[in-house]
Parts: sequence; structure tokens; C-alpha cells
Amino acid sequence: MSLDLEEVIGYHFRNPALSREALTHKSYAYEKGELAHNERLEFLGDSVLAALVAHLLFAEHPEEDEGRLSKRKAALVSRSSLAAWAERLGLGRHMLLGTGEESTGGRTRPSILANALEALLGAVYLDGGFAAARDMLQRCCLDSGAEFVETDFKSRLQELVQKKHKVTPEYKLVETSGPDHDKSFSVEVTLGSRTLGEGDGKTKKEAEQAAASDALNRLQRPRES
Repeated sequence: MSLDLEEVIGYHFRNPALSREALTHKSYAYEKGELAHNERLEFLGDSVLAALVAHLLFAEHPEEDEGRLSKRKAALVSRSSLAAWAERLGLGRHMLLGTGEESTGGRTRPSILANALEALLGAVYLDGGFAAARDMLQRCCLDSGAEFVETDFKSRLQELVQKKHKVTPEYKLVETSGPDHDKSFSVEVTLGSRTLGEGDGKTKKEAEQAAASDALNRLQRPRES
């Protein structure tokens, strides 16, 4: 990991091999004949993230019940949130990618960015413990303007599309990957033959919300003249 990224996340690794592994996509490892890539750290980071967010929300919102806390947690650990945070940190430019992933836009792919952030959190946890991982999460994500907004992107998109086109957008599962215990789903939302957005998630519902969020971002983006 470069020193500038360590400055951004506020943590300096004692074991640099962990940071390199966290930013190594499996396509690069396979291409170079290496064994280490970031999927194991992603697995660990996913659990660390869930525990950290649950702990922080429990402490910061003593007045809220389980249902409200669960909604906050779901929003903060969603793939779209993780990808947005990773993009803000500039993780994409530090990734080690195989030639194929590099040529197809892997550095900006939300699923790769989200996975890399989880892997990096897992690496920090292994290297520095729970407190170091908590500090990184608060510095890089929760203190970076990431406020909880209870938003149903699918409903917002449906309302927008129906108002303008009088039809309902459709969601299609385009890919399922990963082992049974850790599947990842890729979904696209379409309007007729036009793809409005794409998204990934640990569940189909999460992937659909991510696709709807992507579609809203695209539709609200100013068109080039």
C-alpha cells in the first residue's frame, strides 16, 4: 500500500503484506501465479464491519429500537455505501488487477471497490486489532459525511419512471457468483431495451436497490452538450 493511502485511512501497517493482499484482486493473483488475494480478507472484513457498525449504532442511538437500528445498519453496510466510500478513498487506483479486469473497467466497478474496502478493514483488524479497525471506519466512512438516510431507491426510481414514461422499470438477475455460503448477485434495471442501472449485492434485494441507486444517479447526471 502506498504511503498516501495509509495517510488517508489513518493507519500504518506493521505487516505490509496484509495491505497488499487486501488490494489484490483474484484476477491478478491468478494471472501472476500468486496464492494470496483479497477474498479471505473480504470474508473477515464483512464480519468485522457488521460488528463495528452494530456496536457504534448501539452506543450512539440509545433511544432507538431494534428495528430502526437494523435499518440504519443495513444502509451503512450495503454494497452501494461501501462502493461509494471506497471510491471516495480512491481505492480503485491502488488495486492490483488482472489484465482482463483492468481492460473492462475493474478499477471503478462497484463490486470490486466494495469488496476491497471490506478486505482492507479486515487487514487493519488483523494488523492492529478491533480498535484500529474502528478508528479506520470512523475516519474513512462514518465521519466522511455519511449520514443515514432511510431511502428506498426502488420506490424512488419507479415513481420517477412512471411519472415520465408511464411504465414500470424491470429488474433482471444477470449473474450469480461465489460459493453457497457467500453468494453475490448482479442485477440490472431496464426500461424496455435500455439499461438504466446496474448493481451488486449479497442478496437479490440488495442488488436491486444498488441497481436502482445507480439508475437514479445516471438519470440525474447532467447530459453532455
